[in-house]
Amino acid sequence: MDPLLPKFYHRETLEVAPDLLGKYLVRNIHGQQLVGKIVEVEAYKGPIDKGAHSYNYKRTPRTEAMFGPPGHAYIYLIYGMYYCLNVVTEVEGEPCGVLIRAIEPIEGVDYMAILRYKKSFAEITRGQQKNLTNGPGKLCMAMNITKEQYQWPLWKKDFYIAEGEEIAPSQIVRSKRINIDYAEEAKDFLWRYSIKDNPYVSVKPK
Repeated sequence: MDPLLPKFYHRETLEVAPDLLGKYLVRNIHGQQLVGKIVEVEAYKGPIDKGAHSYNYKRTPRTEAMFGPPGHAYIYLIYGMYYCLNVVTEVEGEPCGVLIRAIEPIEGVDYMAILRYKKSFAEITRGQQKNLTNGPGKLCMAMNITKEQYQWPLWKKDFYIAEGEEIAPSQIVRSKRINIDYAEEAKDFLWRYSIKDNPYVSVKPK
C-alpha cells in the first residue's frame, strides 16, 4: 500500500476530513503490519473553531505541530492516559487538522488485541472485539501510536495513511462532534464525518 502524497492534506480541512473515510491507517511495528480502515473523523479549524486546541492561533508546545506542514501527525494526551491522532491540514501556519476518531480493523487484528488487552483476538470477549478500535484513544492503543510519533510525516514506512476504499457520498454521515460542549457555537458545527452504519463508529450519529 502506497502512502497518500502530501498534496492530499494541503487542502481545505472540510474537504480532507470526509475524503479520509475509507483510507487505510497503517502501522508496521515489531514485524507486524497493522491496518485499519478509517470510519470516523472530526475536522478542527483552529483560526475560527472554539473546539480546537489552536483556536484563535493559540500556539503552545502542545499545539506546535498544528502550525507545521500538512500531512504530519498532531498527537495529544487526554485524561492523562490516552493518545489521540490528528492529521494536520491546509497550509503551514494555519493550525487546522482532522482527528481520527475510529478505524475498522483490517489486518493484524491479533496483535492489535494483544496491544489493547494482552490477549489474542480469539481470546477476548465479543464486547472487547467491538471496542477494539472504536474511539480515538482505543485505536492509538491498538496501533501503538504514542507521543513518539508527534510531528511525524504520515508517509513514513512504519506509520502512514494509504489509499483504501472509495466511500460513496450517500454513505457519509455528517453530525456534531463529540465531547466539546465547552466550545459555544462551535459545538453545533456538523464537522464529524462517519461511514453510515459501520459498527466501529464510536458514537452513533443522531
